[in-house]
Amino acid sequence: MVSYLIRRLVYALPIMVGVALVCFALVHLAPGDPLVSVLPPDASAELAAQMRTLYGFDRSYPEQFAVWLWRAVQGDLGTSIATGRPVAAEVLRAVNNTLRLAAVATLIGFILGSLFGFVAGYFRNSWVDRLASLLSVLGVSVPHYWLGMVLVIALSALTGWLPASGAGPGGSDQWVWNWEHISHMVLPALTMSVIPMGIIARTVRALVAEILEQEFIIGLRAKGLTQFGVFRHVVKNAAPTALAVMGLQLGYLLGGSILIETVFSWPGTGFLLNSAIFQRDLPLLQGTILVLALFFVLLNLVVDVIQTLLDPRIARN
Repeated sequence: MVSYLIRRLVYALPIMVGVALVCFALVHLAPGDPLVSVLPPDASAELAAQMRTLYGFDRSYPEQFAVWLWRAVQGDLGTSIATGRPVAAEVLRAVNNTLRLAAVATLIGFILGSLFGFVAGYFRNSWVDRLASLLSVLGVSVPHYWLGMVLVIALSALTGWLPASGAGPGGSDQWVWNWEHISHMVLPALTMSVIPMGIIARTVRALVAEILEQEFIIGLRAKGLTQFGVFRHVVKNAAPTALAVMGLQLGYLLGGSILIETVFSWPGTGFLLNSAIFQRDLPLLQGTILVLALFFVLLNLVVDVIQTLLDPRIARN
């Protein structure tokens, strides 16, 4: 297991370098001047040249990439052009907020999706199966931003039950585990959980249906094992694949929550990416994408290890 972990970490290094290179290239290929947000319209050529030198934009692209990557390895992601604050601090604060929201949304989606999937798999071709399949298809098909706006109208604007935006009372982004802050998380977490719920439900339904048709299940029932005992064996066989799907969904939510965080003004990485794109803040944009990619690679490694622990039949050579 230790040698496997070391190999996976070694394999992850070129992946991260490739992600950093693609991120750097795509960001710099975008049209527009990154200093337009900090320079006044009547800025002199001397001032513009000084700012380009300060941020390193006067160097060639290979030099900029090498300097940025070397500093990123040391934990220095540069300085935000728009705010003048360190990118690492901005990204860390946003990642904490997004990770908290994505973890809750994935947990909700995993619980509901597993429940729908197991029920549909056990009662195949019944009205329960059709209802669960319909809910899973709707979960995958409904646009996130539209569902978020509907929930805001229904549960905030019309009823006033839940706050519509922000991560805390008064727009605060300092998280505390109390109802005032948790209530701000309910709507975005429910909105984000819909797609994971649909994907996990469809995956678990197919797994359960396949497992119930295997010979060892017939043998267990022939030996007189109770229905609960059979259910435990089905869960043990379906858990590794369901866990892998959940890990991937958590990774997708970390990087794909721009619209939801924008709708609910949640101060996470999606909201930060949206601001960086519109403000043409290259250091902030590059740093956020790099950190999210690193989280995704590490998350896949953790899921692989947990899969191996749950199911020894998965060989990791």
